[in-house]
Amino acid sequence: MGSNKKRKMLPGRLNILFFVIFLTFSAMVLRLGIVQIVYGEDYKREVDRKEEVAVSTSVPRGKIFDRNYETIVDNQPLNAITYTRMTGSSQEERLDTARKLAEIIEKDTSKITERDLKDYWILLNPEAAKNKITDEDRQKVADGVLAESDLYDLQLSRITESDLAAISEDEKEVLAIKREMDGGYAMTPQIIKNQDVTQEEFAIVSENLHKLPGVDVTTDWERSYTFNSTLRTLLGSISSTSEGIPREQMDKYLVRDYQRNDRVGKSYLEAQYEDVLQGEKARARSITDRSGNLLETEIVSEGKSGKDLILTIDMQLQLEAEKILEEELLAAKRKRGTELLDRAFVVVMDPRNGELLSMAGKQFVTEDGQRELRDFSLGAMTTSYTMGSAVKGATVLTGFQEGAIQPGSVLLDEPLYISGSPAKKSYQNMGRINDLTALKRSSNVYMFKTAIEMGNGVYKRNQSLPLDRDAFATMRNSFSQFGLGVETGIDLPNEARGFQGTSYTPGLLLDLSIGQYDTYTPLQLAQYISTIANGGYRMKPQIMREIREPSPADGAGPVIHSQETEILNRIDMEPKYIERVQEGLRQVMQESGGTGYGYFAGAGYSPAGKTGTAQAFYDGPVKEKFLTPTYNLTLVGYAPDHNPEVAFAVVVPWAYEKAQNSHPINHMIGKRVLDKYFELKKASEDEEAEEEEIEEI
Repeated sequence: MGSNKKRKMLPGRLNILFFVIFLTFSAMVLRLGIVQIVYGEDYKREVDRKEEVAVSTSVPRGKIFDRNYETIVDNQPLNAITYTRMTGSSQEERLDTARKLAEIIEKDTSKITERDLKDYWILLNPEAAKNKITDEDRQKVADGVLAESDLYDLQLSRITESDLAAISEDEKEVLAIKREMDGGYAMTPQIIKNQDVTQEEFAIVSENLHKLPGVDVTTDWERSYTFNSTLRTLLGSISSTSEGIPREQMDKYLVRDYQRNDRVGKSYLEAQYEDVLQGEKARARSITDRSGNLLETEIVSEGKSGKDLILTIDMQLQLEAEKILEEELLAAKRKRGTELLDRAFVVVMDPRNGELLSMAGKQFVTEDGQRELRDFSLGAMTTSYTMGSAVKGATVLTGFQEGAIQPGSVLLDEPLYISGSPAKKSYQNMGRINDLTALKRSSNVYMFKTAIEMGNGVYKRNQSLPLDRDAFATMRNSFSQFGLGVETGIDLPNEARGFQGTSYTPGLLLDLSIGQYDTYTPLQLAQYISTIANGGYRMKPQIMREIREPSPADGAGPVIHSQETEILNRIDMEPKYIERVQEGLRQVMQESGGTGYGYFAGAGYSPAGKTGTAQAFYDGPVKEKFLTPTYNLTLVGYAPDHNPEVAFAVVVPWAYEKAQNSHPINHMIGKRVLDKYFELKKASEDEEAEEEEIEEI
């Protein structure tokens, strides 16, 4: 009876089981129907989902031209091999591509670091790298003594020189290629090679792109310099693709949509006008699937080359000025007592608008035992020196303004004997002279007595000479109105202001009045003489003249921006004072007895100017000669003396060590540069006249 009861219960349970199974399958079918019918399209879109990634590629920088649209800096096209890393690419895939590429191209391995080699060794030898970690190390991680990330550092530290020596030269080439591949952003083309890519390499890579995922061939560019070393220190430099944005400027550029491997201006003109010279990068939209595989690339914008920069520099004059500096430096170095002479500068400026026509500097540099002259145009604004008598025009004008002297004031040029110091005198006793003669013959004593009057002092032979220390500030403030001892305002970074002495002993005020205390830059000296030349307007020096759109043909495109003349200040004094000093400067070069007459007499362009010699102390690169007494030579001038169109400053530091070894390098440079300016001007006018005659015919 019990057995029959059990047989009756079994079908009931089976029925319940089948019913549960039926409900389960029904629910599953219902759910599948809902998924397929209701949400089917949504899930299909999710499966087929594409990601759009914005990609930007570099374009050539803007060119740099001189004032006559002569190309100074251009872009040289280069064949280039690039790699674009997909978001889902693995180390192994990149390594495989690098190996294939290494069989086709030659790649420089000089930039590989020891850290690169160690990382690569770990990639190639995973088991051996694993054995660099001990059980004790792993226990320290488990105990929290070490972080998991510290294990990799331990591996690196335990890789030996013999381990690295096992990496062959061929493998190093693979590493050099993979290093470039890993350095770029995902979906951004990274330069693998753009220097010395042979036609054969370019062709074979092009034929095998289907075997080299992510690799492409394209055209890149590099900066080329038409005139080699001319103005190179002033033009500045740009970073390389491997260098990218300098670390200290990273934040500045990243917020402006730059990428880390973008080439940017690192110094001077290239850096100052980065916003102008950097073009608008080509932009593309790369469409990928969920795995990061590239499906297609759509061009959003073609990009645009950087804008062109037109400088105020006249390259013909610049080249001639540099040639003159080289020749005169070499000639002077053949004389005795010129061991410390290693540089010279000349700045040529239009006093009417502040445009710099030439800013030349040359410096002897010894490398590997060989001495050569190199460009040092940058030194005209970044180095400063005592300038000597060239600044006496500012001293006389300050004396006029402060009432210490008047136009025509006569003073006795005689040695001054001040208690506790050597006699202070001119190079010869000139007797009773006025302000014009003091400038013409370069009297020190006239300037000394002007300074004494400004300092409310009374000179008495062999006695002390107390002076009002406020006279230092008065003289410096006046000098600064001409551009001496202050930044000139040039549109370039890192301009030096010069050194301002901190002692206020009376004798140093006298030294200040003849340019033998504070230091000034050659550019400041050019601004100072330009201010006198144009009647008292201190012009901001300009090196950028125009910004233009890039032109597809040779030459420059349409003007976007023209730099306007900027007056920094007007000298606050009666015009007759400046006219009086202008006359004194005319006599320096055009009348017998003038310190510049022997070199400029008879010049058809009617020059005016002031010579200078300063007793100084050497503070150049030869440290063992530091503070050796020496002489700086200077010369400032302009022409014509009426309605000047050109002004210049010549500075030759540490020209010789002893007075008996003097030589006229400053006069020679100034005369030859001014001659060349007017020679080039006449040639240009003759050429224009000839072209006009041809057009009329």
